[in-house]
Amino acid sequence: MIDRRQLLSMAAQGAVLVGVPAVGQTAVRAGAQELSKEALANSGILNVKHFGATGDGQTIDTAAINRAIEHAATAGGGTVYFPAGTYLSYSIHLKSFVSLYLDQGATILAGSTPLEGTATGGYDAAEPQNPDWNAFQDYGHNHWHNSLIWCENIHDFSILGPGLIWGKGLSRGHSNDTDLPDTTKPGVGNKAIALKNCYNVILRDFSILRGGWFGVLATGVDNLTIDNLKIDTNRDGIDIDCCRNVRVSNCTVNSPIDDGICPKSSFALGYPRPTENLTITNCYVTGGYEIGSVLDGTWKKGTIRIPTGRIKLGTESNGGFRNVTISNCVFESCQGFALESEDGALVEDVTFTGITMRDIRSAPTFLRLGTRMRGPRDAKPGVMRRVILSNITSSGASQLPSILSGVPGYQIEDIKISDVFLQQAGGGNAEMAARKPEERETAYPDPEMFGALPATGFFLRHLRNLEMSNIEIATLQPDQRPAFVLVDVNGADLFRLRLPRPVSGPAFSLKQVTDFRVFGSQFLRDQAISKAEEQTIEN
Repeated sequence: MIDRRQLLSMAAQGAVLVGVPAVGQTAVRAGAQELSKEALANSGILNVKHFGATGDGQTIDTAAINRAIEHAATAGGGTVYFPAGTYLSYSIHLKSFVSLYLDQGATILAGSTPLEGTATGGYDAAEPQNPDWNAFQDYGHNHWHNSLIWCENIHDFSILGPGLIWGKGLSRGHSNDTDLPDTTKPGVGNKAIALKNCYNVILRDFSILRGGWFGVLATGVDNLTIDNLKIDTNRDGIDIDCCRNVRVSNCTVNSPIDDGICPKSSFALGYPRPTENLTITNCYVTGGYEIGSVLDGTWKKGTIRIPTGRIKLGTESNGGFRNVTISNCVFESCQGFALESEDGALVEDVTFTGITMRDIRSAPTFLRLGTRMRGPRDAKPGVMRRVILSNITSSGASQLPSILSGVPGYQIEDIKISDVFLQQAGGGNAEMAARKPEERETAYPDPEMFGALPATGFFLRHLRNLEMSNIEIATLQPDQRPAFVLVDVNGADLFRLRLPRPVSGPAFSLKQVTDFRVFGSQFLRDQAISKAEEQTIEN
């Protein structure tokens, strides 16, 4: 026999109640709905529709969503549940001990700006920033409240579930966008998710489409887990800024216009805080597909000449990067890996391993210690040391070699590179081989900052204590440039190299190099050179 509770449960699920008259069924279903609401509330699960959200994609559901979140927070915590539907919204305020759960078929849709019939938008105002450090990073990094979903100074919360966050109405940040508003205008939102000064945070399983300036911006967030996100976006995918103890895993990011996963250490908090104890693993980053085509499964090839879409640590680099491991990741149709200290950052103990790269449009790896020094006047140039690059394969790369470059007086230190296969485009001529690239100490860091480079495989300048082993460089076209160019390198030990065959350019160009040794290579004579002012070693 079915008891009353089972009967109400079946009615709540939409079952046909055999033997119950139609009028009775209506009454039972009404009772079931009330019981369902009560049961959900008692279990700590709050359905946004019970707070007035429609999910019809037309009605603005912002107030209803925030009511549900506030109710859960007041009750001591719980889950705010989004059933299937499209929830048109502006700024959503996260709270401590509250989880948002986006079910399959649920979409949070960022409203457009300006609001219909008004001159402004509907997002929270960008909070004022201290003018003393306002210029040390871009507008997007200086503000959090002008976002679709944001929080500040809270803890123990999450955004979960297989649903979608669609930043349709978010700005990318440029005043010359023809299809989106200027991000600096009142009421305009420019980030899908922005988190500031938080801890114990989980972001898992959902997707982001067109996330604005940032799909996820986390600044000063500790104990952060980002897992199994799919991001198909029109600028940065995930920015991890001044954060500690962060795990990024199993994510897919397509970001043709900007970076895919981008740890930073800006001055946005008003002091230089490092990003440290960070792991990024089992992720796929690309910039090679039309925005939206990864999420809809069509995988339409993009048309941008040099799509970004990479993993990059730096640009904003006041606080530094410490204890970082990036492993088991795939790069495709994008720029390669970048590790940068430009604004006084201490960069140390970084491992980049188990990486597959294909169709890399610039340098496969780019390590830069520069002196742009965008920050407080008393800041000193940074340090980059103890970096391991290993188990890397790159195919279909451009003419740019891998680049490791400090500046005069500031060398990158203690670098180990092993088990690397680089397939380069080749095609370099004698004119390129003779180039002496400018230093550009204060320029914006980018692999193309030096123009064409005189090396096929590695351009190494201002380094100390370099060890390379089991390195193979191949070219698709003959290349007259040396495989390796070393300038101002103190201590270089190279073992088991395989260089382009047939031979078209020299193996090494050495300038101001001390304590150089190459040995154990099939087609190269073992030799040690204590000092080379300017010397070429033939292949």
